Amino acid sequence: MLQIHDLTFDSWGRRFFDHASVSLPVGAKVGLVGRNGVGKSTLFKLILGQLHAGDGEVGYPKTARVASVDQEHPATPVTLLDTVLEADLERHDLMGQLDTADPEHLGEIYARLAEIGADRAPSRAAEILSGLGFSHGDLARPMAEFSGGWRMRVALAAALFAEPDLLLLDEPTNYLDLEGALWLEARLKKYPNTAVIISHDREILNNSCDHILHLHDGKLDLYTGGYDSFENQRAERARLQEANRAKVDAQRAHLQAFVDRFRAKASKATQAQSRLKMLAKLPPVSAVAAEHVAPFTLPSPARPLAPPLIRLEGVATGYENAKPILRHMNLRLDLDDRIGLLGVNGAGKSTFAKLIAGALEAQAGELHRDRRMKVGWFHQHQIEALDPKDTPLEIIRRAMPESTEASRRSRLAQFGLGAHKVETTVANLSGGERARLLLNLVAMEAPHLLILDEPTNHLDIDSRRALLDALNEYEGAVILITHDRSLMELVADRLWLAADGGIAPFDGDMDDYSKFVIERARQAAKGPTQVREEAPPPAPKPMIQKTKVPTGTARRRAEQAEAALARATEAVSKLDEALTDPEVFAKNPGKAAYLGKQRTEAQAKLEAAEAEWLEAVEAYEAVKGEG
Repeated sequence: MLQIHDLTFDSWGRRFFDHASVSLPVGAKVGLVGRNGVGKSTLFKLILGQLHAGDGEVGYPKTARVASVDQEHPATPVTLLDTVLEADLERHDLMGQLDTADPEHLGEIYARLAEIGADRAPSRAAEILSGLGFSHGDLARPMAEFSGGWRMRVALAAALFAEPDLLLLDEPTNYLDLEGALWLEARLKKYPNTAVIISHDREILNNSCDHILHLHDGKLDLYTGGYDSFENQRAERARLQEANRAKVDAQRAHLQAFVDRFRAKASKATQAQSRLKMLAKLPPVSAVAAEHVAPFTLPSPARPLAPPLIRLEGVATGYENAKPILRHMNLRLDLDDRIGLLGVNGAGKSTFAKLIAGALEAQAGELHRDRRMKVGWFHQHQIEALDPKDTPLEIIRRAMPESTEASRRSRLAQFGLGAHKVETTVANLSGGERARLLLNLVAMEAPHLLILDEPTNHLDIDSRRALLDALNEYEGAVILITHDRSLMELVADRLWLAADGGIAPFDGDMDDYSKFVIERARQAAKGPTQVREEAPPPAPKPMIQKTKVPTGTARRRAEQAEAALARATEAVSKLDEALTDPEVFAKNPGKAAYLGKQRTEAQAKLEAAEAEWLEAVEAYEAVKGEG
């Protein structure tokens, strides 16, 4: 699908690609990985033609449709649903032609619309939007009413709906919550065409990708399998390379010793010259360069406090002069708790973090906390609030006013910011470097509780692993809000769910929650769903006890649903056959329009019959399993 041959590209005083070549197969789901700043986004710009290579070629079929999601959708008066529908350019163009086309061409237009499944497009678009967190009521709202973060989701929804032949996604989970990331993971796995995804999310790279494209040292190496398989293959390749290097070095040393010993002897001169030629022919084998990642410094509290750290009894909280966002919370947090906080955007997770951090007061109920408790609170908006003219050294001076300059620089070095970075302005630091600086700063005073709200947005995979290691060594309590499923699974030992205007323990693990999210998105496309702006989704309990139904009743329901599905399928087929007859449109345009309307209604009945049949069969199978 995508062919890159001998690509060389220099810019901004450095070489990004040095005679790099790779070929991506059709239909592959490829995770593009590499350290921050190596040129992953630059590669996307080269593929899209936004940058031009100095040498080599980047090519794909001329007829291929290529799309990326590199900016938010503009704030227009067009409704959310229509905005996504317009992303399918062929369908949009054909629908526009219906009002002006000649009668003899209407048959061809309707036939093509039927072929591309145009009548199913609204329900498909609604399902995608629901999976990305939009409510049923949002579909009719104009784009201008949505914030920039939500318009980024619209751009992603439009790209997924259009299903281009080559889809380029650059960190798509950075503007999604965990629920959106879980849904996207499942969606990408089923994506029908080729996709290349830049991501530091190990779960997406493992569960959605069947190839990993590694960018390093200006080269592109393609590995089959997910990220875990890539790590194993790369480690084995490095081991073999190191073994080969040692073997060549030993052979070179042996030959050189012979030459040095016998070069001066006339009887051995010819043999010595032969050994010199053999030395010249030995291939150079470079040593495997280890990529060092600075650790995170998260000091544990010096003295543990008596449990509990925090206890909530009937607590409600929200913002001044407004109704409470969270109510009736009865929770307890101890020093060794690792809490993963789940819930859609707008359900109140950040509001809860502010309450626990002391930035919000309880409006009702009793909140008990140890007065000696120190809290370290990281949230992603802190990165945006940094003064771009500030430097790490100036920031650490304010945080350590009594310390010497040497100790401040030493502390920054521990954070992973070496001497060449301490006086660099924030504007010239990478997102990962800013996140690393702030994460270490909020933990510098050894807090009893760390609240981490999306700490990994700007961290690469190796840095995320370093953060995981630091959190596992940290001996205080943790409240974690993240869309990184891997981090959530490996840090949190308990899950709390923000939903229905409150927060309560979730009875299940991340696999249970993933199934719950995907099923909720499927059901949400059929009717009203969760509402944004801190309003909770209608969240059914993940563990529902099903009422037993007599086997005979369930079987009859399944049989009746199957018969209804067959009738609905036959009705749609007959209408499709009628609509493909050009004479219908040439001789009786009115009838053609009527048939088109009937076709839309029949398709809706078919989809309803399919849903009923699936539900009936699942119920019957469940009853049989219980019997």
